[in-house]
Amino acid sequence: MITVLGLAGIIWWGGRLMQLTRPLRIALLAVLFSAVVLLQLTLPDGAPLRVATGGSARPWFILAGAAAMIAAYAVALRRLRARAERADQAQADQGAEAPPFSEAELNRYARHIVLREVGGLGQKRLKDAKVLVIGAGGLGAPALQYLAAAGVGTIGVIDDDVVENANLQRQVIHRDRDIGTAKVFSAQAAMEAQNPFITVRPYNRRLSDDIAAELFADFDLILDGSDNFATRYLANRVAVAQEKPLISGALSQWEGQISVFDPARGGPCYQCIFPEAPAPGLAPSCAEAGVIGPLPGVLGAMMAVEAVKQITGAGELLRAQMLIYDGLYGETRRITLSARADCPVCGQPRIVPASTGEDRP
Repeated sequence: MITVLGLAGIIWWGGRLMQLTRPLRIALLAVLFSAVVLLQLTLPDGAPLRVATGGSARPWFILAGAAAMIAAYAVALRRLRARAERADQAQADQGAEAPPFSEAELNRYARHIVLREVGGLGQKRLKDAKVLVIGAGGLGAPALQYLAAAGVGTIGVIDDDVVENANLQRQVIHRDRDIGTAKVFSAQAAMEAQNPFITVRPYNRRLSDDIAAELFADFDLILDGSDNFATRYLANRVAVAQEKPLISGALSQWEGQISVFDPARGGPCYQCIFPEAPAPGLAPSCAEAGVIGPLPGVLGAMMAVEAVKQITGAGELLRAQMLIYDGLYGETRRITLSARADCPVCGQPRIVPASTGEDRP
């Protein structure tokens, strides 16, 4: 029997030195065990080979049972250890997960977080949001500044214009030293200087049919502060097709208006309200009609407020409504908008006509 045990030791540890796999060594031990048991069961009592291998099958069966119990215990122990290690790793991974805000961000956004309608969850939604602003002019300038300050994580801005001296009376995101610089890059520098925790994506070109769909697909929400009806109609078509909310503002002289166009969630689209561009002269540009300097700041900030509400779910949006602000007399009024069944863009139920003006850069 000692000879057999020695042979088993040679198979196990010698095979390990020879780099035999564990399953192969177990298989060899099983073959050895089967051979010994077969000898004990077939050879007559007193046979030298049977005596040399234990003389009886009983001790081998006892030994096999003990080995099986030890092996089962070892397997169970390994499984328990593996389960504990997985639990420890999961706990470590959870503990090692980066918090949503750094200490500096928590301090920066504290006035948001204490608001019941925003809170930590709302601020996290702002951080995860992607907002595209069309135009870095009168309306875009304050909207971009406040979106950056509010902590919107990714802000895109598209504009093909450069900063001019005449812009600085109202487009407060730009500085005198920025004259001659592309507006998107001037705005980017100002936003990143104001809030280093955000990402700004500048697109120094005009919004056109060939890029609009692909560009809009990268963002959750669109703000339109453009200065011409062609861009407004294009932005509306693409936003409706992709079911993206479109926050639109317009202004002229002392008056401005803002609305949220989102047919996918109720209400009209922009073209429901303005089926056709007005005839030349009916909606003069700021260069032609003039505009009081702070007015774009008022309307652009309102657009930013609507964007924050849209992202966080706070309050009531100006969906299917238009807010009109008269700066000369300090008055605001709100009118209800309805969709048109014959609208070529959204094809839904019309409006109460409203005046519009455009903020030219």
